[in-house]
Amino acid sequence: MDRDEELLRGRVYGQEHDDPRPGPRPGRVYAELVGGPLDGLLLDVTGRPPEAVADGVALETELGRYGADGRSLYDPRPGDPGRFDWTGDAP
Repeated sequence: MDRDEELLRGRVYGQEHDDPRPGPRPGRVYAELVGGPLDGLLLDVTGRPPEAVADGVALETELGRYGADGRSLYDPRPGDPGRFDWTGDAP
């Protein structure tokens, strides 16, 4: 694992990189992002009804194929709502 990957592990998607508390917070529910450019990050799904994420999520990231204007696509893993698998990138 390189240094960039190490820095991302255990961090929550959407939190600022210089946040003094980049990890999960008590009382919140998270799903792990698996594969792709956001591998290892946690997605806060607190309060989201299952139907809101059933078709997956498109997360803004400059780390994917399309750079600063791109999104990485993640779908909930069947039978394991605590993990979302990468399915590709979109502009």
